Amino acid sequence: MSGKLWFGAVALMAAIASPAGAQVFDYSKYPDLKGQWERFVVPGLPGQPSFDQTKPWGNGQQAPLTPEYQAILDASIKDQEGGGLGNSAEHVMCRGAGMPFMMIAFRPLEFVITPGTTYVLIADYDALRRIFTDGRDWPAEIEPTIQGYSIGKWIDEDGGGKFDVLEVETRGFKGNRVYDITGIPLHRDNRSVFKERIFIDKKDRNILHDEITVIDNALTRPWTVDKRYVRNADQQAQWPEFICNEYNGQVMVGGENYYLSGDGMLMPARKDQAPPDLRYFKQSRK
Repeated sequence: MSGKLWFGAVALMAAIASPAGAQVFDYSKYPDLKGQWERFVVPGLPGQPSFDQTKPWGNGQQAPLTPEYQAILDASIKDQEGGGLGNSAEHVMCRGAGMPFMMIAFRPLEFVITPGTTYVLIADYDALRRIFTDGRDWPAEIEPTIQGYSIGKWIDEDGGGKFDVLEVETRGFKGNRVYDITGIPLHRDNRSVFKERIFIDKKDRNILHDEITVIDNALTRPWTVDKRYVRNADQQAQWPEFICNEYNGQVMVGGENYYLSGDGMLMPARKDQAPPDLRYFKQSRK
């Protein structure tokens, strides 16, 4: 686990273990989300992890995009086919993914329930997501982030006396965000709204659902998918550490991506790619 996640987890555990918290918070009323939740993989699907896990990535997702944003996706895919990064450039350059990409579970997720807040720990770019469940209303102003501002509510949907569904709404975004690495785009106005229903499968307690509905001006209609996660049966599973900059060989210069070779030399990322503009460097004499 990375340092940021480790210290965050220690702080959370300290809050949970405090005597005051134990007196006022009955954990037995909440679903058992303990453990490591891994992305549900559908065998045989091509491509990397996608927003809708039941379909291939990119255009295979059949996102209900407007013609303008479908053209943006097509251009991104074409650029990637030629060795470029397309709409995924910011993510590839180790900037946070934000919603909804951050919930793709490329690496395992951990859910921590505390009084007033449910946390999602992410062993990847975004590290931590807060879902406020303390009954607060939307603030008059939201400072935009790539993750957005999430307000949730635990409900007892089946009347069994225990909470079984976490309903969440997320707003307040900034940045260019995408659904998957092929670059399915969200609208640049950043007025996206995400509505989620997070719950354990009634037939299999080791399956977790995150039904996400996206309301976004790049779509012709709301887009709903049922994301699923599988609980790792190993109660002592190790948590992976991933620090993007440590492994990233991509170099962006003047809007063009290049690649850093193993010996530290700049290489082209696509066929017949011109070198970067070196006007500010002293040119060697032949």
